[in-house]
Amino acid sequence: MKNEFVSIISPSGCGKSTLLRIIAGLIKPLRGEVLYNGTLVDKPNRDISFVFQDFALLPWLTNIENVKLGLSLFDISEEEKERKAKLLFKKMGLDGFEKAYPNMLSGGMKQRVGLARAIISDPKVLLMDEPFSSLDELTAEALRSDVINMLRSPDIPVSLVIMVTHNVEEAVELSNKVVILSERPSHVKEIKRIELKYPRNKRSKGFVREVDHIYKVLTE
Repeated sequence: MKNEFVSIISPSGCGKSTLLRIIAGLIKPLRGEVLYNGTLVDKPNRDISFVFQDFALLPWLTNIENVKLGLSLFDISEEEKERKAKLLFKKMGLDGFEKAYPNMLSGGMKQRVGLARAIISDPKVLLMDEPFSSLDELTAEALRSDVINMLRSPDIPVSLVIMVTHNVEEAVELSNKVVILSERPSHVKEIKRIELKYPRNKRSKGFVREVDHIYKVLTE
């Protein structure tokens, strides 16, 4: 994969989601700072997009209007917003649902809309806050595969994905680097490089070995 995919994993309640929001510039840290290309991140940055756990779609807007919100800070024409949004609907398998509303979609389709909204602005960094945790396992597995395939696409400029999760298998399936945090007060216990080839076979010895190692570090 051309991108760096980093997962942050820890026991519950250790501040993973808060850390992600600090990186996004949505909240300010009490101490320390976040730098992006040498520039302080203290407010939302056009190069950084966010995928929320609970979809965060506005129910009074159609699905395509929700996606176009990702371009609200950009000085481009309504026609160009519409063109980019329709291309993403096709890429994400959402053809025919542009004018529907979020309450007409399944959980997996809602998260696809949320993902399309995040990448329509061509971000360099994509932050994902437990994006699959609200989905049933079959839907989540299909969407994980879609995310990997999308990130391999040459027309998607994302170069870094940072995802927080409590799912060890998910982290190993998607990531080439896993940051393992301790319980509160949280600190980095290990940064584990995952060298397995994509797509990853969950039954392979290498996959099981990586999962077992991360579980061991988490529980030490």
